[in-house]
Amino acid sequence: MTTHLEPVTFGERALRIEDVLALANRQAPTQLQGDAAYRQRIAKGAQFLDSLLDKEGVIYGVTTGYGDSCVVAVPLQHVEALPRHLYTFHGCGLGKLLDAQATRAVLAARLQSLCHGVSGVRVELLERLHAFLEHDVLPLIPEEGSVGASGDLTPLSYVAATLSGEREVMFGGERRQAIDVHRELGWEPLVLRPKEALALMNGTAVMTGLACLAFARADYLLQLATRITALNVVALQGNPEHFDERLFAAKPHPGQMQVAAWLRKDLAIDAPTAPLHRLQDRYSLRCAPHVLGVLADSLNWLRTFIEIELNSANDNPIIDAEEERVLHGGHFYGGHIAFAMDSLKTLVANVADLLDRQLALLVDVRYNHGLPSNLSGAPADRAMINHGFKAVQIGTSAWTAEALKNTMPASVFSRSTECHNQDKVSMGTIAARDAIRVLELTEQVAAATLLAANQGVWLRAQAEDARPLPPALAAMHEALAKDFPPVIEDRALEGELRLCLKRIAEQHWRLHA
Repeated sequence: MTTHLEPVTFGERALRIEDVLALANRQAPTQLQGDAAYRQRIAKGAQFLDSLLDKEGVIYGVTTGYGDSCVVAVPLQHVEALPRHLYTFHGCGLGKLLDAQATRAVLAARLQSLCHGVSGVRVELLERLHAFLEHDVLPLIPEEGSVGASGDLTPLSYVAATLSGEREVMFGGERRQAIDVHRELGWEPLVLRPKEALALMNGTAVMTGLACLAFARADYLLQLATRITALNVVALQGNPEHFDERLFAAKPHPGQMQVAAWLRKDLAIDAPTAPLHRLQDRYSLRCAPHVLGVLADSLNWLRTFIEIELNSANDNPIIDAEEERVLHGGHFYGGHIAFAMDSLKTLVANVADLLDRQLALLVDVRYNHGLPSNLSGAPADRAMINHGFKAVQIGTSAWTAEALKNTMPASVFSRSTECHNQDKVSMGTIAARDAIRVLELTEQVAAATLLAANQGVWLRAQAEDARPLPPALAAMHEALAKDFPPVIEDRALEGELRLCLKRIAEQHWRLHA
């Protein structure tokens, strides 16, 4: 990946998914909008809340309990204690901890929401949240425990608590007590003001941060799967005319046309082609643009859903200091992210299924048009004891099956929670976590199929009548050869598969974008 040189500014400017990705990967500096007018607008919300408290106004989560306890009045002498109680009783997350990349994305998403100036928080809170990103102070956030309406309450309680000097953070590569890191950096832990804990927690930042990361991975996976398909067309001596421009003009889905154009470029389709084994290839080659094109066409609306959520004030209540109104609503509801992530995991799992079918063709002498069984490169006198990619194909089948199994939509499994106050919830965070898992599995399928495709291309090149590879594929084959030599005698491929996954995570190969 290239370094994102422009600083990412939190404030009135909208962020893109690429900004969040740059912050998550520590590739961009950050800054908080600092002009006097903006700071005054942020401060005005907190001041308006203070004025309401002086008048003993009724404000949800400020002078009332939370959730179904909104009917319980909180005396003014206890209002200051209420924020700490909110993040304390929500400290019950379980499961794995979000990794550093995901945690930075969560912090960025929450800060961007609060920067709209309608959450009733102080400038100092924005500054400290920004400082966490700037100094890479990462709250340790368990990934399980959110139903995605009333926001990501439990996971975001770990953000609120660590800003207040409680619980644990990752800092300088070490797991530390938040209070000790505050002291080391010369910071006073925040004492959260009325509404500030609620503003931090009652939003969609976890699901949105994960969605940004999932989108970026899916975008690269689309390009990689297209390149793998091109390699497999060569390895299987397929028919490149399946991707003819005139053919796709007759069914002009834009993403489908784009994938076909990428394949034409990779295969140098205008060049003379080898004799064909089949007039029509099997669907995993012939229909690759139709499968991958659905993902390509979906990325635009997925981006729209994610970026609107990212650039929204998604907490409750909304504080309109200009009109001096408190607007009670449901902007913490993560329905758009839930639907986007449920859709994305289905789109991505179909990519896994496509590549798995291509690999099945590669290893099978009934369908691979003369390649050795299981793509073994062993000489004839040792062929009987070598099994090449046999186990890799079995593993790929397992990863694909698990990816397909995880496409069950999370958003339809709403549960009535919290004394039937949260009686319809989004499950957006579970959907986002599912999407990340499906991406992990599909990237494993892609890594296996890429190495197998590269082996198939190498085997074809050993023939006396071998034709030169088209330029794009020749460059890819040469790049892969630096890390992944041909499999001649059987060897354990786990290390190479893991290296390939690392290369995919780094978006190491420049592909079609």
